[in-house]
Amino acid sequence: MKNVELTKEMFEEQIKSYIKKEDSLALIEKAYNYAKEKHEGQFRKSGEPYFVHIQAVAYELAKLHVGPSTICAGLLHDVIEDCDVTGEEFISIYGMEIYMIVEAVTKIGNLKFADEKEYQAANHRKILMAMAKDIRVILVKLCDRLHNMRTLEFMRPEKQKRIAKETLEVYAPIAHRLGLAEIKNELEDLCFYYLDNEKYREIAKLVENKKSERDLQVNQMIDDISKLLTEHNLPYRIFGRSKHLYSINKKMVQKGKRFEEILDLLAIRIITQTELNCYEILGYIHATYRPIPGRLKDYIAVPKMNMYRSLHTTIVGNDGRIYEIQIRTEEMDQVAEKGVAAHWAYKEGNYDSHLEQKEIVKELDWLKAFKEDELDNASNYMDTVIGDVFNANVYCMTPKGRVIDLPVGSNPIDFAYRIHTEVGHTTVGAIVNGALVPLSTVLKTGDVVEIRTNKNSTPSEDWLKIVKTTGAKNKIRLYFQKKEQEEKETLVKTGEEMLKQDMIKRGVDVEEYFDKEKLEKLFNFFRTPTYLDFMYSIAKKSLSTSSVIEKLVKLGKKELDEDLLQQIVEKNKSKSKAAHETSKSGVTVKGITGMKINLAPCCAPIYGDEIIGYVTKGQGIKVHRADCPNILKEKSRLISVEWDEIKPEHKFEANIKIFSKDRAYLLTDLITCISQFKANMLSVNISVNQEDLTATASLTLSVNDVEHLNTIMANLRKVNSVISVERAVK
Repeated sequence: MKNVELTKEMFEEQIKSYIKKEDSLALIEKAYNYAKEKHEGQFRKSGEPYFVHIQAVAYELAKLHVGPSTICAGLLHDVIEDCDVTGEEFISIYGMEIYMIVEAVTKIGNLKFADEKEYQAANHRKILMAMAKDIRVILVKLCDRLHNMRTLEFMRPEKQKRIAKETLEVYAPIAHRLGLAEIKNELEDLCFYYLDNEKYREIAKLVENKKSERDLQVNQMIDDISKLLTEHNLPYRIFGRSKHLYSINKKMVQKGKRFEEILDLLAIRIITQTELNCYEILGYIHATYRPIPGRLKDYIAVPKMNMYRSLHTTIVGNDGRIYEIQIRTEEMDQVAEKGVAAHWAYKEGNYDSHLEQKEIVKELDWLKAFKEDELDNASNYMDTVIGDVFNANVYCMTPKGRVIDLPVGSNPIDFAYRIHTEVGHTTVGAIVNGALVPLSTVLKTGDVVEIRTNKNSTPSEDWLKIVKTTGAKNKIRLYFQKKEQEEKETLVKTGEEMLKQDMIKRGVDVEEYFDKEKLEKLFNFFRTPTYLDFMYSIAKKSLSTSSVIEKLVKLGKKELDEDLLQQIVEKNKSKSKAAHETSKSGVTVKGITGMKINLAPCCAPIYGDEIIGYVTKGQGIKVHRADCPNILKEKSRLISVEWDEIKPEHKFEANIKIFSKDRAYLLTDLITCISQFKANMLSVNISVNQEDLTATASLTLSVNDVEHLNTIMANLRKVNSVISVERAVK
């Protein structure tokens, strides 16, 4: 579990082993020095300088032989979030390409979510969707997570388990899906270490106890196979490989086997030159040793979804022991170890990121599942990805040989929706391995599935009871939601006509009262969110026209302040068409001069926030944040305002609320974090809930602008035991 100390010389040696162009090396050196300067004075929980982490991430990327832009993104992946670096400054120095990678990697820091689960789901969705557009994003994120896992020992036990669980559920499966075997294996073993340390140590001890005996057996088998291949003049490299601890435990748990029964504990890998050599070697091994039935897997003819290709067989050696043999070419071995990165390897003088991305996406068809696909809810999105993509281990084929991966228990309807939404919607039957089968038939690996469609057919709601994949369920539900929406739209005119006719009967002026703006004021009262729902309710007679007309007439009799507001605006506009005035707080109201302008204390807007003005009675214009709940329902008295182009020199007051687990020195750590970013704390109030031992801190800070505040908030979220940090409204 110990980390090897990484030096700059080691980093440079790794970079220069495959990048030769001087301008590329200069760009990396520039990013290296810039990151080191910006992170100066920042430290990790271990007490090490924060730059140690940055350098380690870039080094792991270099081991994958990624391009200069990706290495720079690795070096700079935290400067926007953790340092006082604006997006504009970053782009001016390193360009839009590197900025887009860094921006996608940067954690979500300014959005508000209902709970921690929704926050994590939204964060993961952002990463996965960015990955679907540019694989380099996830390469940086995986190397970042790998080093964080290596140094997890400095976190509190509960945080260790939370991070390890997240890594095992999201990041390790991504590494597996991208074929990054080395990263995936190390992540899984590290997670195993923190999630079940007792079991980890037990299996590690069993492996160590058997090591000398196992090595002796494997070396003898290697000698025997080497002689066999040499006799037949076949090119080869041969070596033993060890199974990682998490994988051993997983097999023991899933298959209910004892440690001694894990077949591929004694494993040998043979690397040769061509595909033909692979099959020749397999033939000679099977002719010499007894193969175990059902254990031959040809991933060369039918590659895994992560582009993995190899021949697997299990044989009984002359000593009666069982060995797993893997046979592959040098190129296949590179893909098996580095996965997608082997295809993305930096080619000196011939590197086209767009072309590389296109080729990879063509092979990684499952990447399409990471796109938005009309799923608004982040948790639903993550359920789809984890259930349908990460847990997919049934491989079926179309008649043309396209491999479709599905979770266990999937049926032809799931298969159809994985091909295309319209194929799913118009499915009427399925042929599996040449035979017509019910749509509820459970598919298994190797099945050839042909979907029969009819353009006039539509989904059945009964399908929701039998489909397995979350993606298929969401698409079916969305179809019926759209159908219901279309039905509502057809009834809108009916509702409008019913309302107009009743107005005429009651002697109410239709031209005056049948007005969409006036009707909108009734939506909340009748609990209808939109005009469409409002008219649909009238058409379905769940909302009476008489109650609507009565409310409309009452509303029309109220004296509104709209005329007064218009007079104020027109009066000021007449003074100067081009006039505008900036308040001391730096707010501009175009077309108006001479009015008092103040920042609203309830939401405390600061320079850079999205803002709106509210015309008060006798107190001028109060400037609120656009999302301030105190003015969301106001419409008649709102006026457009904007920040002046030149930012005021004075500071702004910002109210924030921090929710945390209670612990010793919590307030000290919060103050230390804030002071690191040159912000003054004007007031603080902290309360502790003794029932669940949580603490809520309300702080007022003096900050430069919204970017300054966002940087502080992002770093406060990293303070030990902090659960959430958000802007507060009084």
